Amino acid sequence: MAILLTCWQSWSQSDFSSPFLLIPNTDTVIVKNIHLGSKMGGCFLIAIDFGTAYSGYAFCVSSENSDPKPRVPKWGQEHGFNSPKTPTCILFDEHEEFKKFGYDAKMAYTKMHGADAQEHFLFENFKMELYGKNLMIKAHNGKSMSALKITAETLRYLKDHALKTIGDHTSGRQFIASDMTWILTVPAIWDASAKQFMREAATEAGLVTDLNSDSLILALEPEAASVWCKKLPSDGFISEEINNVGLDTEGPGLTSTSPEEQRRSRIRVWLKAKRTGGTIDITVHEVLQGGTLKELHKASGNDMGGGTVDKKFKMFLREIFSDELWDDYAKDYAPELQKVMYEFSLLKGRDEDIEIACPYNLGELAKQYRSEMSDFFNEIHGASWEEGSIKITKERMRSFFDDSFKGITNSIRQILKSKDNPEGLSIDFILIVGGYASCHILRSHIQRQFSGQCKVLFPIDPQEVIIKGAVLFGKNPKLVSSRISALTYGIAVYESFDESKHKPEKKFTTHEGIEYCSDVFNKLVQKGESVGCEEVREHTFSPISSDQTEISFSFFSTERLNAKYVDEWGMDQIGSFIVQSPDTTKGMNRSIRLEIKFGFTEMQATATDIESKETQSIKLDFLRN
Repeated sequence: MAILLTCWQSWSQSDFSSPFLLIPNTDTVIVKNIHLGSKMGGCFLIAIDFGTAYSGYAFCVSSENSDPKPRVPKWGQEHGFNSPKTPTCILFDEHEEFKKFGYDAKMAYTKMHGADAQEHFLFENFKMELYGKNLMIKAHNGKSMSALKITAETLRYLKDHALKTIGDHTSGRQFIASDMTWILTVPAIWDASAKQFMREAATEAGLVTDLNSDSLILALEPEAASVWCKKLPSDGFISEEINNVGLDTEGPGLTSTSPEEQRRSRIRVWLKAKRTGGTIDITVHEVLQGGTLKELHKASGNDMGGGTVDKKFKMFLREIFSDELWDDYAKDYAPELQKVMYEFSLLKGRDEDIEIACPYNLGELAKQYRSEMSDFFNEIHGASWEEGSIKITKERMRSFFDDSFKGITNSIRQILKSKDNPEGLSIDFILIVGGYASCHILRSHIQRQFSGQCKVLFPIDPQEVIIKGAVLFGKNPKLVSSRISALTYGIAVYESFDESKHKPEKKFTTHEGIEYCSDVFNKLVQKGESVGCEEVREHTFSPISSDQTEISFSFFSTERLNAKYVDEWGMDQIGSFIVQSPDTTKGMNRSIRLEIKFGFTEMQATATDIESKETQSIKLDFLRN
């Protein structure tokens, strides 16, 4: 769910075999804009929303200058469904070969019994494990597979399905992956390593290759939602408070007269909430004149999405039937349990008493423990046995949401009261998107908590908001004008040694007798700093010896604001490269220019030796061990 308010290794000195840089003059830093390549505005766009519980895609095939109109295919018709997404559920056979995905995988697995089910690998709700950097993921049969393979096969299936769908709607024209610009949505709270993992999985899946990696764009889910919601008219939302107020800055929404009131009306809190998934993403955006978005507060969130409600329901069933019975049931009848959880997912958004049919094998197993099924419910508050069904009262159902609602409410309040809340500005809109936003209980809760402070809006089709917005973002990434840096980034340099400020043990003397301080952390951008999304920061460095022919750049990130050395606590090395500087005729009076592209969902560093024009570039390796 999104609220739109939108294994790195430590370094030791022995790791570096090449000489370092000296930064001669901090005044040489230059900030400039860059021009986006034409591929960003390509005519063929496919956006994939790889979700925790449900996944899907939207596509757009249009002329270069036309306004993109995303199309979202429906899933599951052959199983009686008609939804914009399909379960993020993937099935492999006993040889770890891909078999089925989505509704097909879920339905096939629920029909399996005994040894057949134990031989197959079924994975679902595994996306949040990528956030925890797990390299192996456990299936329902208790065995594990590579997270990269599982994710790559998921993306491969969605890629192939999308290309076939587009071909079917374009007179049979055959498209290949390289014809497309691909957009992958990722949670805003994911760190850089998880985003890098998705790039590697996308390459493994064949969306792009190393030669055309620029054809893959990562879109932050709340930003994609912001882009789409900004286009919606007032009747595109479920709310009694809209009063024909649109969200576009050039639409009817701006009726206030003072500049400050107009600015306040352009500041929105966005909450992305997933109905059965794991994440809550919160971002704060200001909609600038011209419709671009400026991030005002770094993305935040937690894992209190709709999946928390599912966990509470499972705990409730365990409470009814005892730990021993439930463990046996979950182990021996996993496919049947899938049916129970799916039925619950369809009912949990209702603010009323519900009944769930007791599955056959759970009933048979219960007979081994008690003679009457109703005996299990004697001491259970809010539940009863009703002629073959488990009846749960409205009040007990609401209790399953308590932890989720608490996590969401606290996260929003922290943003509204945070010292980082820019200039103390109040928020005019809170927009709730994602599958969880269709839950009536959630909508009522958010309205009660925050409607007195600002307008709370819910798009009519909350599941489609992110994926449609991702298409628009892929067509024009400049729709997001700036972001807040989540971390402090910098490089390791040498400085002229100053005993009044440098540690004695950091003193280093070159063969030419020059004294330097090693391991100095030279800051490139600070945590919490606003960075333009078309911005390149340029720095100039010099070698530390006259005969130096190789210049080593090592990049670091940290949560800290005032780190001094790269080997301090909390420092993570995120990448490195070496630039050749073969012409030594100018000795140490040579310049090496470093350009850092910040502000997109990723960053790129390029260093150039001015004399020889030797260049090295890197998309920083966030999975470095």
